[in-house]
Amino acid sequence: MDNIFETLSVGLPVLVAQLGVTLALLGAGIGAYMALTPFHEMRLVQQGNVAGGVVLAGALVALSIPLAATLATSLVTLDILLWGGIAVVVQLLAFLLTAALLRDLRRMIDAGNLAAGCVVAAIQIAVALINAGAMAG
Repeated sequence: MDNIFETLSVGLPVLVAQLGVTLALLGAGIGAYMALTPFHEMRLVQQGNVAGGVVLAGALVALSIPLAATLATSLVTLDILLWGGIAVVVQLLAFLLTAALLRDLRRMIDAGNLAAGCVVAAIQIAVALINAGAMAG
């Protein structure tokens, strides 16, 4: 029984620190994402624009996937911070490339074009899965 409490007293602070760093990276990533996008996701969601909601949900999932892989494979909090930061940058670059390929993206999302929202979310999630695989080695 003492071993359990000893393990818990050592492991719990590490778990809390690593979870906190990962959630902070997720928050910073989604904040940076919303600053980079040509549309205002939160306003669109509040207005009931499904395409805006799909794009925002896709971004959250896409940022979370490589962060989860980094969290699962890193033993040191600094590794999570470093590789998690790289994962966020890769995801942001993937969105910028997607936006460049879909030239009229802002108009499509603002108009509630669900097909465009799904394509953006799918590209983000596909890149996230590959990004996570690369992070996990």
